[in-house]
Amino acid sequence: RFVPERMVPFSFPLSKCALWDPVPMGDVISSHITYYRNPKLSMMEKTLRLAYRHAKQNEKKLLSCFLLGTLAVDEAGEGITLTIDRFDPGREV
Repeated sequence: RFVPERMVPFSFPLSKCALWDPVPMGDVISSHITYYRNPKLSMMEKTLRLAYRHAKQNEKKLLSCFLLGTLAVDEAGEGITLTIDRFDPGREV
């Protein structure tokens, strides 16, 4: 819902039954990204250094952060390239 003065969170009502049948139907198929494509990962050195520095300075064992980038398919359609170019340390709250 949109209220002009403020945004209101959207939620579904609680339900005791699912809206679909969870029983599998048909043959199993593979949907892994490397099944049909040749993946390649590219990462900016600056991004890697920022992530490393943040991890070294953090005293916690679990680190919450984001690596952001783009996913592109090559012209031949045979390969994909994931280019990570930004590091976001996230928020504590």
